[in-house]
Amino acid sequence: MRRFLTVKYWMLQANGIVKAYGRHVLFDGASFKLAPGERAGLAGRNGSGKTTLFRLILGDELPDQGSISVPRGYRAGHLSQHIHFSAGTVLDEAMLGLTAKNGLPPDDFSSEDSTLESEAYKAKVVLTGLGFQPEDFSRHPLELSGGFQVRLNLAKLLLEGPDLLLLDEPTNYLDIVSSRWLAQFLRRWKGELMLITHDRDFMDSVTTHTIGIHRAKTRKIAGSTHKLYEQILAEEEIYERTRANEEKRRRDLEEFINRFRAQATRASAVQSKIKGLQKKEKLQKLSKERGLEFEFNYAPHESKWLMRAEDLSFGYSPSSPLFEGFSLSVGRNDRIAVIGRNGQGKTTLLKLMAGEMEPSRGSVGYSSKTALAHFGQTNVSRLSPSMTVEEEIMSSMPDQGRGAARNICGAVLFGGDDALKKIAVLSGGEKSRVLLGKLIAQPANLLLLDEPTNHLDMESIDALVEAMEAFEGAVIMVTHSEMVLRALATRLVVFDGGQVRVFEGTYEEFLARVGWSGEDAAAKKNSGRPGKNKDPNDGGRTSGGRGKEKEKETRRARAELVAERSRVLGGLQSRIREAEENIIGLEEQVESDSLGLISASAKGDGEEIKRLSRSLSEAKGKIERLFEDLAAATAELEARRLEFEARLAGPGGSGSRAEN
Repeated sequence: MRRFLTVKYWMLQANGIVKAYGRHVLFDGASFKLAPGERAGLAGRNGSGKTTLFRLILGDELPDQGSISVPRGYRAGHLSQHIHFSAGTVLDEAMLGLTAKNGLPPDDFSSEDSTLESEAYKAKVVLTGLGFQPEDFSRHPLELSGGFQVRLNLAKLLLEGPDLLLLDEPTNYLDIVSSRWLAQFLRRWKGELMLITHDRDFMDSVTTHTIGIHRAKTRKIAGSTHKLYEQILAEEEIYERTRANEEKRRRDLEEFINRFRAQATRASAVQSKIKGLQKKEKLQKLSKERGLEFEFNYAPHESKWLMRAEDLSFGYSPSSPLFEGFSLSVGRNDRIAVIGRNGQGKTTLLKLMAGEMEPSRGSVGYSSKTALAHFGQTNVSRLSPSMTVEEEIMSSMPDQGRGAARNICGAVLFGGDDALKKIAVLSGGEKSRVLLGKLIAQPANLLLLDEPTNHLDMESIDALVEAMEAFEGAVIMVTHSEMVLRALATRLVVFDGGQVRVFEGTYEEFLARVGWSGEDAAAKKNSGRPGKNKDPNDGGRTSGGRGKEKEKETRRARAELVAERSRVLGGLQSRIREAEENIIGLEEQVESDSLGLISASAKGDGEEIKRLSRSLSEAKGKIERLFEDLAAATAELEARRLEFEARLAGPGGSGSRAEN
């Protein structure tokens, strides 16, 4: 049931929501409130009810019990996957969002040219931010790809400016540059916002609050997803300790009752204990929530290089190559991220590296022991609809039995009878998990991953990142997730400005030293043009020179901080590597001296015994000292790493949050 509020302090109230589909309970007494100006991220595992909650708020579904209340006249807008266009061009279609915002009929933009020009400018700013090119503005909406049709729907929604903006996975069809623009736009959103996204960094950079759906309840806190999950974990640990203590006290009471029940002298005490036991509510043990837990199967490899791409060129037509003359050498422990706007050739480059396509020019070569595993979004079509999950996993590991396949099924959340589901009945996200299962079933030392985090929830993404970090081989991945980039990438392949190049460094270093050309170009384009640097969402305010100077100072300070981090952490890492190498050398010496000492003792060579004993003692002493130095350097490295992360996340750092 949806009601209208009489008080305006709370813009949205959910009270005691109950919603179930058969025996599957999504909500059991869920309640939360949204105050004016709050931007809330909706967090929870896949299938926990996030999208269902949006449908309840919109009135598309009704709760079994409880109510959702909003002020009278309050407008909620959401990103619809239903595609319907009524205008003849992309620009005109986007401007329909502005007519809806102003309450005008679709064909009544304004009789004043200045107003029409202003409205068109706002629409162009949003379209450009979402990745449209000027030549796209005059195209018919139906000429766009499916992904850009969804972007056009998003542009209309942002321009419409509802009171409550509901966004369900808005970055699914966006590239990394458009995602960054959208995050900046949403941080300036003046109304209320509820956001569903699997990208933890995107959510935490945009929202002021987090609403978690956990065990059919909702929990709202001020702050990030990390803070929410820390709080839930702490509370459940306290609950389990309390439950264990209560269980022990209950057993003690039951033992007392059973021991003294027959003794008349203890009758009153026994009755008292029985009444106390009956009144005491028994705390139920919390069910264990399944999470994605696995590790990639490493195939040993000793060569320095796994793969070399030499002078690669490719284009689907000779007149318009995607890229030319690209070269890359991949080492056995590399973590390389391929980043850039959509449609520039990232997935194609990965397919060339996997040997699934032939370059127009150049070559891709592998070491003799390179074992390659490729995860591609289009590989879902290679799954056989008639096979079960278990059969698909077994097809990737023919030399192993059903038990090993079942273990992998469980690791990617197809435990028990779920492993017997046919591929034909699985969702897109479930099929992606089957592909991950097939990937980890085969030994590899080079992983090629194309958007591996798509369709995964936050907890599963964390598990995947941990598995990629622990993998002993090399990883090359296409991703638009800045969280994954910051966690893993040490080298980048950047598609930007019509070129592809290798950047030797982390994503933070790339942002500090180079940055995205589209963002820089937009800043240059708008600078010094009165009336043209307005934010379409800020009511006409313009940014002055002082703001630009402050931004330059911030970028300069960030670049200096990143350089300092690289210098300090690099020095500590070198110190750790040197200590490890010295320890290995000394341990080899200890082994050699020990064998020599045995031989000298057998021969009765006193002088050699003395020399080797002295050498052995000195080597062991050096090893002890090196281990102490290694422990100190490792502790210092971790402390300094955390220090730099905090400084980068603070004011002036790359991770700073915009406040309301």
